[in-house]
Amino acid sequence: MVSRIISELSEISDAYDALFCDLWGCYHNGIEPYQAAVDACIAFRRKGGHVILLTNAPRPGQYVQEFLDRIGAPRESYDAITSSGGACQAAIKAGEFGQKFHYIGPARDVHMLTDIGLEPSPVEDADAVLITGFCDDRHQHPDDYAPEIAAWKRRGLPLLCANPDIIVDRGDERLWCAGAIADLYHQAGGEVIYFGKPHAPIYERCFTMLEEIAGAPVPHERILVAGDGIATDVAGGRVAGLDTLFVTGGLAATDLGPDPENPDPARLARFLSAHGEAPRYTIGRLR
Repeated sequence: MVSRIISELSEISDAYDALFCDLWGCYHNGIEPYQAAVDACIAFRRKGGHVILLTNAPRPGQYVQEFLDRIGAPRESYDAITSSGGACQAAIKAGEFGQKFHYIGPARDVHMLTDIGLEPSPVEDADAVLITGFCDDRHQHPDDYAPEIAAWKRRGLPLLCANPDIIVDRGDERLWCAGAIADLYHQAGGEVIYFGKPHAPIYERCFTMLEEIAGAPVPHERILVAGDGIATDVAGGRVAGLDTLFVTGGLAATDLGPDPENPDPARLARFLSAHGEAPRYTIGRLR
């Protein structure tokens, strides 16, 4: 299958009633929204479509919305937010993995536990490990966590990964995400439970949310997934049985030619073949 390269979302939007839109690298760069993406989402909604922002942010949706408000993202550009952090917190709250969690991540995200009445536990007392990210994603490397990984493995602790992403771009800076450490733990033989893209449960949450917004179930063939992660957004959309729009100007920008706005068709074909994915559509940036 050859991915159709488009210039604007409006070229295909009539075929869809809902858009599951990625955030980092697609809707914003971690510092400010991409105005063209915002405009595209607003135009989609004005035509009667529904936009759900689907993110691997390791925090509940209300915190994602507060962040979007701070960077100037207009609420008229989306209907709702579904986050991997929200899905992870719901599972913890339901008591699926015990009551004591050893926390790995920046201090700003410890509310994943404290908001539901839990405090981080020492590793020797924990039922499981919760990871939201690196304690210092600007200076640490995944290999720095080798001693912790060995300790978790010795105790046979499951690792709850609230962000399956390996890397993310914040402005011009590329940062490690929780998925990089989770991947090392998996390679070491540890049990990892992922929340978020590309895993099926996050899409089920989106389908339920979309049905509530639309007032009726939306056929899967009328839902489009947009994002810049070939292994998360595109792979996840495929697993969920949805059409995908691959945004090449994000994580893959340097792989697909000198102009992020216009992916080179030959390089795109090689890139998709190497990753074993075939998004129905491709666009330089969401617009």
